[in-house]
Amino acid sequence: MERYDMIVIGAGPAGLSAAIEAAKCGIKPVVFDENARPGGQLFKQIHKFFGSKEHKAKMRGFNIGKQLLEEAESVGVKVVLGATVTGLYDGKEVTVRIGDEIKHVQGDSVLVATGASENMVNFDGWTLPGVIGAGAAQTMMNLHHVKPGERILMLGTGNVGLVVSYQLMQAGCDVVALVDAAPRVGGYGVHASKVARCGVPFYLSHTIMRAEGDDHVTGVVIGEVGPDWKIKPGSEKHFDVDTICLAVGLSPMAQLLSMAGCDMDDTKGGYVPVIDEDGMTSIDGVFSAGDVTGIEEASSAMIEGRIAGLAVANYLGYIDEDEKAKRIGEQEKALDALRQGMFAPQNRGKKITETEEGIAISENLLEKGFVSDDEIERYPGVTHKKGIHPVIECTQNIPCNPCQDACKFGCISIGDNITSLPVVTEGSQCTGCGMCVASCSGQAIFLVEEDVEPGYGEVTMPYEFLPLPEKGDKGIALGRDGKEVCEAEVTKIRSAKAFDHTNLLTIKVPNEKLMQARFFKSRD
Repeated sequence: MERYDMIVIGAGPAGLSAAIEAAKCGIKPVVFDENARPGGQLFKQIHKFFGSKEHKAKMRGFNIGKQLLEEAESVGVKVVLGATVTGLYDGKEVTVRIGDEIKHVQGDSVLVATGASENMVNFDGWTLPGVIGAGAAQTMMNLHHVKPGERILMLGTGNVGLVVSYQLMQAGCDVVALVDAAPRVGGYGVHASKVARCGVPFYLSHTIMRAEGDDHVTGVVIGEVGPDWKIKPGSEKHFDVDTICLAVGLSPMAQLLSMAGCDMDDTKGGYVPVIDEDGMTSIDGVFSAGDVTGIEEASSAMIEGRIAGLAVANYLGYIDEDEKAKRIGEQEKALDALRQGMFAPQNRGKKITETEEGIAISENLLEKGFVSDDEIERYPGVTHKKGIHPVIECTQNIPCNPCQDACKFGCISIGDNITSLPVVTEGSQCTGCGMCVASCSGQAIFLVEEDVEPGYGEVTMPYEFLPLPEKGDKGIALGRDGKEVCEAEVTKIRSAKAFDHTNLLTIKVPNEKLMQARFFKSRD
């Protein structure tokens, strides 16, 4: 039987990060993963991450995945792919199927980082071809370059539903609506806003009644949900679609830990192992990290993995308690920063009515997916001044600060608290370079300039759709609600390596429409 210092089950963000950190301490870990490619969900994530530099902020998920793989290779982490772990037994013995062969291996330590699986919901027709999970749609698009469908309805307005809806549109799909039984948008407001300004309607307090079709989806009927969670009679709405995407949460894949006899906790977020502060389960030498311990963002999973990797190194005697405490302390500080703000774990389920600055939350954003024109003026990043200047439509306390780092002229400030709303610094002079626009993970920053010519000004916005418009193209400007604001003409399109595939699109509109125009749609 082969024996290893450390067996890692799962080559996603948490598992790879743990193996890397352990290998840096001198351990020789092996990582088993059932997939044909390591990196887990990272290679499906084409959007830019939130957080700060230490959290890989403003980097796209697949690039973070590439970095992890390069780092793992550089420190000698052994990754075995196409390897399905089928059992975890006494003595930290693991059975793994590789091809047609079942192998028994044993570790001095085992780290389980098996992630999570998508939840499903039942409704009439839910087994028809064309009803798929949002994660499956993301896999089809971003890994296999296959459109999941032409006309799609998304169920779920958490971050997964919002992000995947936007990516579906980037892939050329028509997203006809976002639907959620909850009365409020569940994900980040900036994600909802970039979907809403593309013209996609939100139906909150609605759910799917049935999918239509004989051998595949041809339509869907939704209905409004009352306070008793029952469908209100007469509230049915029909959409012609060929695909229904479900983004209704994730469940930790903790079966191996349960099989091994670890103490488990049945929480609202799923069936998870009981772990100590270092990620060790109730079984000596068996650790876990990432979504298998509770659903969070990939950024958190990577940090949890590094903490667990250091804890394993200490457990095996490769680093002492002082070294462990020092290095884990640095990681915990980074993890704590991600767990602050309105979407912090301790705030789940709470109705937040004000920002940390005491500003009333946009009810329109929560109920319709966009901040209304009269609400937007209350936020500190929304400014009016002569000359070109940033307008920052960041309205929720999210742990993120790339815009502050992006501006080399100090025009934008967040301060030491990473969840503070950004402000435009008094007396600063914007050069119009656009780095803040391109770096914003939520695509919530615009450059505005009045009187570029008599009666007309320009708005520069982030643009991540193909084909790119060309200078001189005429079309319409859409508002935050996705409705037509005015005629618009493209005056400039900028692409640069530093923008990381976020193009800067500048359109000319009447001065009085500058604070409303937030998206460009070609007449074609």
